[in-house]
Amino acid sequence: MGNRLSKIVTRTGDGGETGLGDGSRVSKRSERIHAIGDVDELNSWMGLLRAELSDSDELQPLLHQIQHDLFDLGGELSVPGFNALNEALLDDIEDNLDALNDTLPPLRDFILPGGNRAAAHAHMGRTVCRRAERSLVALAQKETVNELALRYLNRLSDLLFIMARVLARRDGGQEILWKSRHVRED
Repeated sequence: MGNRLSKIVTRTGDGGETGLGDGSRVSKRSERIHAIGDVDELNSWMGLLRAELSDSDELQPLLHQIQHDLFDLGGELSVPGFNALNEALLDDIEDNLDALNDTLPPLRDFILPGGNRAAAHAHMGRTVCRRAERSLVALAQKETVNELALRYLNRLSDLLFIMARVLARRDGGQEILWKSRHVRED
């Protein structure tokens, strides 16, 4: 593979537009660019979560694959009409979600984000994932979007919630349970 980005500073976006992968130009305010940005931010949060974990952590391969999947999704969004995602990605997310969830006790209370740094990063990823999903829904109301991408982000936010639960319980830690103000004051 040759050099894809031989020049980073192009000045072509100085007027408030940016280029898509198909060569077209769109406003940096467009729903498509918002969605691409949110997916990019989510990928960055996954990188931060990975940096919190040891290289040998059992979640590293899964998070590594998620980063590649999110990059594929960003590529899909940057070329209108192109589909990079497939049903196998969704199956993989669901299988991992089920496997991790099987290690946890039933959820009886709401959980506050936190517990430890890794769990907090997973929660941040979850919230950014939900925003990316909302951005994709907004785009889908104006343009054709691969419905698999919407399903993928929806499942991924669930997986990140389960990961946060797993990470919060590591090394004798625990999840932070929400308590109503009435209960806290008693």
